[in-house]
Amino acid sequence: MSAWVIGLPLIAGAVVLARVVTRRGRSGMFILAGIGGLLMVGAVVLLVAALTAGPAGAAATATAVGAAKSAAAVSATTSVNGSALLGAAIAVAGSTIGAGIAVAYAGAAALAVMSERPELFGRAMVIVGLAEGIAIYGLIIGIILIGKA
Repeated sequence: MSAWVIGLPLIAGAVVLARVVTRRGRSGMFILAGIGGLLMVGAVVLLVAALTAGPAGAAATATAVGAAKSAAAVSATTSVNGSALLGAAIAVAGSTIGAGIAVAYAGAAALAVMSERPELFGRAMVIVGLAEGIAIYGLIIGIILIGKA
């Protein structure tokens, strides 16, 4: 919660700064693009550092052979848990994006059909509902994977 308290003024300040910079015209847009590129490079560096780092506490407490074996078990468990959570995130994100695309096309087509033949409302909504079901399937898979973690 404290991260949000700190982050909200920073976000508001970034929005105000972006508004001020974009008033400079084309050069302001280049400045914003450069800042965005630097932020993207920093995010990639942090992602690589987070993915390649091992558990911090396990290596420091491994003083004996038994402790080293337990540290290896903790490392393997952490890796499996992280993989399951990453898989759950990919399943939910992919299914949600797919469902959004499907609902966009199916909804537009349903509105076009209903404008010409209003009696097809029920059939059109069934098709849109089936498209929304894709997101629910991804959410169920994500919940199953989180339960395995």
